[in-house]
Amino acid sequence: MKHLLRFAYLPFLTGLTSCASLYFPPPPHAPLLTHQGEAYGSISTNLQNNFALQGAYAVTDHLGVAGTFSSLNRDRTRKTENLGFGELSVGYFTRLPDKRVLEVYVGAGGGSTQRVERDAEKVTSRTLDGSLSKIFTQVNYARKKSDNLRLFKRDFPLTYGAALRMSYMQLNNFRIDGQVAPGENNVFFEPITFTRTQIAGPVQLQIMSGQIFGFRNNKFLKAANSVFQIGIVVNLDPKGFMGE
Repeated sequence: MKHLLRFAYLPFLTGLTSCASLYFPPPPHAPLLTHQGEAYGSISTNLQNNFALQGAYAVTDHLGVAGTFSSLNRDRTRKTENLGFGELSVGYFTRLPDKRVLEVYVGAGGGSTQRVERDAEKVTSRTLDGSLSKIFTQVNYARKKSDNLRLFKRDFPLTYGAALRMSYMQLNNFRIDGQVAPGENNVFFEPITFTRTQIAGPVQLQIMSGQIFGFRNNKFLKAANSVFQIGIVVNLDPKGFMGE
């Protein structure tokens, strides 16, 4: 249980560290594919109302494709935030000894972002909106079912892993109160760890957490939001690797 509970405090840290950024990172995908025909899907969320749908498919024994769609719709007293973002990627994967998996992906994404700010009287004081684009590379490393969580006299297999993502982001078509404003760009580094617990058959509970670091000191496109997601993962494996 300690392997899962050690991440429980992270949603609160996420809320404390969130600042005024027009970008909220979607969770990196980590399908952990091992051979042709394997399919992966997940749905996750966090306390910031950031929802993500992800899927991946192994086209061959070493080639996979993956996609992510995430949305953030957050309405507070002083501001409203709306963000929709999608990603597509292609990658190489291989199964290493002792049930370890290595994946390397490259991809691109895009979406839109908007923030409406209000004063103390709840009157709109500023509106910011624009489009987002990115290219990225990502490396995933994990060991499938390396341990067991024992609850209620039953064993729940655990998987531990890490994802390292480097992204180049651009804020385009940027407007402040309808007036054209200079866009921004940034380079983000996202080190992520995740833990999965098999619940039943191909269904797993996943907790993903990590940070985002920006290499440029921007005003609007900056690394101001941590990554934390909890969700359900389904891995459909026709060759039965998950049960080995």
